[in-house]
Amino acid sequence: MIAVNRSLYKFCLFLLSFFSMVMAEENKSQKEAFFAAGCFWGVESTFQQLEGVKLTTVGYAGGKAKNPSYELVCTGITDHAEAVQVVYDSDVISYEQLLDIFFDLHDPTTIDRQGPDVGSQYRSAVFYKNEKEKTLVEIKINQVNESGKFQSKVVTEVAPLDDFYDAEDYHQDYYKKRGIIGCAI
Repeated sequence: MIAVNRSLYKFCLFLLSFFSMVMAEENKSQKEAFFAAGCFWGVESTFQQLEGVKLTTVGYAGGKAKNPSYELVCTGITDHAEAVQVVYDSDVISYEQLLDIFFDLHDPTTIDRQGPDVGSQYRSAVFYKNEKEKTLVEIKINQVNESGKFQSKVVTEVAPLDDFYDAEDYHQDYYKKRGIIGCAI
């Protein structure tokens, strides 16, 4: 009986180790990106429709208050931007491709404004997690500026991600919950 239990124990350890290795390998290609481009509902909706995007979360980044509420962010006193966390599979979609989408989905040349939404919480920003991401964003901004696509220069803020605070539940998947496909702006 002891030999059977010991063998079963070793087999269970083997399975646990095997599945841990498989899960670790799968998660190597899972990355995060953080973007602000106006109202986070439309930004989230755009990224949700992309193949390779696994999860999106709307929230607040780039500010100085801890755990801000939507109401507080809307006052402008926290310095937060409405932002979207994009969890993606880098084997399917690259950070560079996400940047392409980001710069196509809004006007990165307007300061603190997107469409009818005005205020610092609606600014264009990319919050990077490492120097490689920062470099890729700066290269992309130079490309957009040189392309002549916009009459004005890109004013997108490029800043390290210090904190990201999830927005309230009623903001998550806002368009999906209402059957809206995308932002009308």
